[in-house]
Amino acid sequence: MTNQLTHEQRLERSHITLMRSAKFALLSGIILLGESKAKSDIPTAYTDGRDKFYGKEFMDKLNDRELNFVVAHENFHVLYKHMNTWRKLWEQDPKLTNMACDFVINQQILDIDPEEELIQIPNVGLCLDAKYRGWDTKQVYDDLKKDAEEYGNRGNEDDQGSFDGHGFDQAKQMTPEERDQLEQAVDLAARQGDILAGKLGGTSGRDVGAIPDPQVNWREQLQDFVQSVCAGRDSSTWRRPNRRWLADGTYMPTPFSESIGPVVVGIDTSASISPDDINKFLSEVVKITEDMPPERLHLLYWDAAVAGEEVYMPGEYASLTGSTKPAGGGGTDPNCVKQFVDTMSTKPELVLMLTDGYIFDDWPNFNEPTLWVSTSNNKSPYGKTIHIK
Repeated sequence: MTNQLTHEQRLERSHITLMRSAKFALLSGIILLGESKAKSDIPTAYTDGRDKFYGKEFMDKLNDRELNFVVAHENFHVLYKHMNTWRKLWEQDPKLTNMACDFVINQQILDIDPEEELIQIPNVGLCLDAKYRGWDTKQVYDDLKKDAEEYGNRGNEDDQGSFDGHGFDQAKQMTPEERDQLEQAVDLAARQGDILAGKLGGTSGRDVGAIPDPQVNWREQLQDFVQSVCAGRDSSTWRRPNRRWLADGTYMPTPFSESIGPVVVGIDTSASISPDDINKFLSEVVKITEDMPPERLHLLYWDAAVAGEEVYMPGEYASLTGSTKPAGGGGTDPNCVKQFVDTMSTKPELVLMLTDGYIFDDWPNFNEPTLWVSTSNNKSPYGKTIHIK
């Protein structure tokens, strides 16, 4: 195939095409993460979980839509953190792990653009089977392992079983600190892409499972909490009867406020908290701002001290996940948040603490109404605690 553009220009054009499309805009932050290069010593394409590389001779065989498919493929590997998430699986069987990752990705790309308006399936022996639609990598791996004979001799570790290369070796050599840094960078890039996809009305990170759905019905939780301990009961609803009057056989509306005053949200970023945990916590925070937007949001990241404060106002909540910068990673002492709140000139209407709950006997007793969200079964002796997985 002849093309007047250089390999680098073709890559740039593919990036722009995908980032501008509602279907693939969710990859925009990931595309901008790390390096993307055309190289002569790459037989097809390759990612180490951050950087993406494309063989020049391989690119010469692809038309523009086929190249879009390959670029989306490599960036989905990064989005799903395949090199870190499935590293242990790869150590058991490299070929089947590579194949399982590709089966998941290729089907999703095709499902995002089934008419192949932007992408085209290249003729390179892809791992593609509609049977695996909606499956995760481990499920596909287990199924392939059972039916290994159907796919022939698995061969040695150099026999990839997929058209591209996967940098599991590099992931294995990373330190825990480097791995955490990469996962945080990918999470931030995923949230940035999700914001752009939302603005374009396209495929979101939640649609493909890259960003977790919030688990808590925050409208119900906060309305109950606000109505019991907070001010601002400026509305009422007949959709839920007031339980105080039901005992007397009287049907009365439940008072509630559609918005609340200033709120402090403290996210635990101690060493026991993973980047995935932080991503889940942020999903809950975004849902809060959507369901009951506070007058002002003070977002605190804390470990043994308050490592960062970010203040958001109405109109800025939609960009929170793209602009926030989690900080911390040390010990655990939530009393630092209480000390911070005690010095605030304008007191919050409530404090929301998101943590794994491994606080032992150091739970602080805030002067303000406090709602704890714990990923463990541990419960604060003060305020109210709800649990999420």
